[in-house]
Amino acid sequence: MEASTMPNSVEEVFEDYQGRRAGLIKALTTEVREFRHLCDPAKENLCLYAYPKGNWEVTLPAEEVPPELPEPALGINFARDGMEHRDWVSLIAVHSDSWLYAVAFFYCARFNKQERKRLFGMINELPTVYEVVSGRKAIKEKQAMANGVNKTKSVLKKEKPTKQAPPPKEEDESYQDEDEENETFCGICGGLYSGSEFWIACDICEKWFHGKCVKMTPARAEHIKQYKCPPCMNNKRARP
Repeated sequence: MEASTMPNSVEEVFEDYQGRRAGLIKALTTEVREFRHLCDPAKENLCLYAYPKGNWEVTLPAEEVPPELPEPALGINFARDGMEHRDWVSLIAVHSDSWLYAVAFFYCARFNKQERKRLFGMINELPTVYEVVSGRKAIKEKQAMANGVNKTKSVLKKEKPTKQAPPPKEEDESYQDEDEENETFCGICGGLYSGSEFWIACDICEKWFHGKCVKMTPARAEHIKQYKCPPCMNNKRARP
């Protein structure tokens, strides 16, 4: 288990939250097979931890009492073989979201009212771990994507079969009039779109992803007729 340092500002707590969230999403999507293997029901109570650098670990809970930080859900391994895979992963995702909030607000306990409100606002702009894992869209994304953004992306997909990048804002004047709700975020790490990085869109859920987050390269994307993101692939495999 990694040693943690105490964040001292809203930005530092949010950065810590983003890193841990990215680690949890990796464990429950792109690296879910390894995660499932580690959750052996024959072992003792296990927990899923994630760290600020985006890595994750399945291990025993902290021995110190009280613990340095709030602890994640205990015994996630026991239900592995007694539930449908999709339901089991979704349940862990919900508990993981609760743990992320607990850690973030543990850090900001000494912040004032406005700082806590600003932190929650920043966190709330990102889809939850559960929303990413289950394939559900964030509340704001449902409204924004239903309008200009989704329409623009659909046109882009027909023109560029490889879907290597979201539509640049300057190509669509409507973006200049929209607020931040129409920004494009990675469906895995929640990062904001940057034209300097390779992105790819899922043909099933229509979300966009960093290529590195879904282990996809521009060369591989050239040969894919229909791309399915890891959450959509996991949902398909989990169907009875």
